[in-house]
Amino acid sequence: MAKKELSTKERIIEAANRLFYAEGIRAVSVDAIAAKAGITKKSLYYHFKSKDELMAAYLVSRDQPNMEVMRGWFEAAEGDLAARVTALFSGIERAAKHPKLRGCGFLRTAGELANMPGHPAIKAGGAHKKRLEAWLADEFEMAGINPAEKLARQVVLLLDGAFAIMMVHHDPDYIREAGEAARQLVDMKLKDAK
Repeated sequence: MAKKELSTKERIIEAANRLFYAEGIRAVSVDAIAAKAGITKKSLYYHFKSKDELMAAYLVSRDQPNMEVMRGWFEAAEGDLAARVTALFSGIERAAKHPKLRGCGFLRTAGELANMPGHPAIKAGGAHKKRLEAWLADEFEMAGINPAEKLARQVVLLLDGAFAIMMVHHDPDYIREAGEAARQLVDMKLKDAK
């Protein structure tokens, strides 16, 4: 099967994705992205008005693929809701062992832009985290947990906390421990729902 030809805009986003994730958004120049995409800087600016706009597009491009991976881990897990939530952490733990993993691109970008809360990339990252939280809340609500939103927020805090501390220590055991804490929380809420 022939590989689909990417549009210029898609090539720019793909190049930005690789470089921003590997090196950080502030460390990567527009020149480097244009070179990686095989285009001129002028062509890049034709498709994206600014590097800020490109940084936001980078995170938007990661949103659905990341959500699909997490849903896949969740749905493939055997057992009850607590086991499926734990599968999210197990999936991240497995991924953390890959040498190219640099943590959560959304969190890393937020860290680099911490002094710019209105930045388009911060908004894109925040929207992704809210979608993750809403999806978990829907799953919890279907299981009869109330308030589902509160538990979803707690699980997202554990996920993101595990990502952050794993980056500090380069130790995926933190993810496993956060997964166990999430399992206990969900188990407790399931018992309360009965």
